[in-house]
Amino acid sequence: MELSTYFQPVSLDKIAYHEDEFTPNIGSVTRIYHQKDDFPGLENVQLALFGVCDDRGSVDNAGCKDGPDEIRRFLYRLALPHESLQMVDLGNMTAGDTEEDTQYAVTEVVYKLLERNMTVIILGGGQQLSFANYKAYEVLGRVVNIASIDATIDLGNDASPLTSRNWMSHIIAQQPNYLFNFANIGYQTYFTGKPMVDLMDELHFDAYRLGAIQADMVRAETLVRSADMVSVDINAVRLSDAPGQSHGSPHGFYGEELCRLARFAGMSDKLTSIGFYEYNPLYDMRGQTAHMIAHALWYFIEGFYLRQADFPHRDKHNYKHFMVGLNDGDLEISFYKSKKSDRWWMEVPYNGEQQEQYQRHLLVPCTYADYEQAQHNEVPELWLKYYQRVN
Repeated sequence: MELSTYFQPVSLDKIAYHEDEFTPNIGSVTRIYHQKDDFPGLENVQLALFGVCDDRGSVDNAGCKDGPDEIRRFLYRLALPHESLQMVDLGNMTAGDTEEDTQYAVTEVVYKLLERNMTVIILGGGQQLSFANYKAYEVLGRVVNIASIDATIDLGNDASPLTSRNWMSHIIAQQPNYLFNFANIGYQTYFTGKPMVDLMDELHFDAYRLGAIQADMVRAETLVRSADMVSVDINAVRLSDAPGQSHGSPHGFYGEELCRLARFAGMSDKLTSIGFYEYNPLYDMRGQTAHMIAHALWYFIEGFYLRQADFPHRDKHNYKHFMVGLNDGDLEISFYKSKKSDRWWMEVPYNGEQQEQYQRHLLVPCTYADYEQAQHNEVPELWLKYYQRVN
């Protein structure tokens, strides 16, 4: 089926922007699907954006289906983050007859875009669409890491219908399973509870509290750099910065911190899709939240064009290699430092049957602090979690 059959054109009247010869903006260079029977071509496109107008499955957040155009209204007015921007806006995917129809359509579209080596940006809609995003990688047969920037850990119960509160449990329940690691960034304990955090630990997944991330954004960079797809629930941002949400809290990331996380995601050579979900214009004051998400997208795009192609998956020649022995030589950990960006990775040994599938994920993004910890004869916690997962 042609991609165009899934989409409705965007109304340029709703997202009105003005071209400025002195300050070119994102709207003036993006190929936007705005006329029926004039679907934009995908040649030489690096970034593909589309909206999903479906809020079924989004718990107590009716109205978030109308978020994509409001975000566009601010995004396309922003100055170009990079002069070489090559982006297409495919328009809005209307809700299918059933939620399953919408999920299928999202999976099909993301799959076809990833197959063309594009990086995909999804504007929701509810966060349960992250399940459909994951399914695209499943169709490709590609094992993935997922990072969720969220105030809650959406494991829920996979026996219940798919919602924004249990989408991760549905991913975990998939067989065969193509999930390698899941990281929740910025959860708040009073929304999550200790049993959920303990479950994350039992599954050897990564869960970092809001305060821990705010105190160490370098750690957040490694978690995002490890991901193939990132899912952003706008409830991760405090209400004062993002009033356009139905489950907001006085606490959360500042808008600037979300922008920084988005830039980290853009800079990751490994990441191929990102989604922004649960934004609800019904609660938004003067478009403040839409404006903030647009800024985060701007930083994601800027980061994308700052990529260094320095993920040491195939070629390790452009890296400094450090071998650290622990426990009197019983254990050795290899660290790699990029000569281009000074970023660090550590290697997790694995010789099992799925070595080829897992190979990309066994070079774990880390920090200089992890290297120092190993030098002091302490096994880095992140390395240990990955090791336990595969051995």
